[in-house]
Amino acid sequence: ESARVVTRTAGELGIKYLTLYAFSAENWSRPRDEVDALMKYLIHYLKTETPELNRNNVRLEVIGQIHRLPDNVQEHLAKSVQTLSKNSGLTLVMALSYGSRIEIVDAVRRIAEQVRLGRIDPGDISEQVISQHLWTRNVPDPDLLIRTSGEMRVSNFLLWQISYTELVVTPTLWPDFRKPQFYEALEEYTRRHRRFGRL
Repeated sequence: ESARVVTRTAGELGIKYLTLYAFSAENWSRPRDEVDALMKYLIHYLKTETPELNRNNVRLEVIGQIHRLPDNVQEHLAKSVQTLSKNSGLTLVMALSYGSRIEIVDAVRRIAEQVRLGRIDPGDISEQVISQHLWTRNVPDPDLLIRTSGEMRVSNFLLWQISYTELVVTPTLWPDFRKPQFYEALEEYTRRHRRFGRL
């Protein structure tokens, strides 16, 4: 319900990108029945929400170690991404089997391979080159990170990408997060003067 409300509200407000941390790489260490239940829920979400997302002109992208997800989940994901691929409104980015440190390690490995093949000179490795090898290369860095449940940590989420992101922490638990809490976080964001390290 929270995902539906936040996605719909973001689309209505003209927000271009919304990333939801749906399942972390660390979540694989949870009890098996818990993981299975989360995977079943994900399939249910994709089946029920894809038509709604399509009606609302939402495009879907997925970041993370997708190959670790069960085959049936991967199939449903691919189908939803394809169904929504022509849409031009909000881009919903689902972080699944995602961990930022793993993402950075993967980027370093791929850059190292390019260096080994002589396609990149080590001296040419820049912030831009690293950004282009992250799973988020098609998505701009976020302006705002909303942390629910009152947690004061970013939990291995978009560590590279949130260098200049505004953080808003809300005590509301994610299952209870609705339009009023979303508006409140957005209002808090608009009150801040973003300097990007400058005066």
